[in-house]
Amino acid sequence: MRHIIVGVDPGKTSAIACLTLDGRLVHRAHAAAGGMPWMLESIMAVGTPSIIATDRKVPGLTVRKVNAAFNSTLFIPTKDILMIEKRELARMAGIKDPHERDAYAAAVKAYRTYANKLSQAEHISRRSDQNDIDMIKAKIIQRYSISEAIEGRKANR
Repeated sequence: MRHIIVGVDPGKTSAIACLTLDGRLVHRAHAAAGGMPWMLESIMAVGTPSIIATDRKVPGLTVRKVNAAFNSTLFIPTKDILMIEKRELARMAGIKDPHERDAYAAAVKAYRTYANKLSQAEHISRRSDQNDIDMIKAKIIQRYSISEAIEGRKANR
């Protein structure tokens, strides 16, 4: 199963947006009264989340529970993502639904935070003939160094 970055927008209408670890949008959806069961099921149908992302500086209980369900890394922006930025990101991706827009913006912000390190890991792992670049990237998100991720074990610190 592929590793993904998931933006989550809980509420009366819940939404998710899933990106690959190289930043491509692979799934987005929303559901009125979907709640946590819908989000968990929808995410699992797409992949294994390495990151659960929110667009709020203070994540709500639902976001924390979704993150805990997958034991993934929780991405929290340093400040709430501004509406103007959300609209611009959504416009560029062709997203019109406001809930999907918020979930997508959270996922993109998370991806951008890790993008340089993930790109570096991909470049190095290709040189060392590693086949599972996705797994290496997932380990880097879990705070493995690039060499630890490639070797498949975390050094004692």
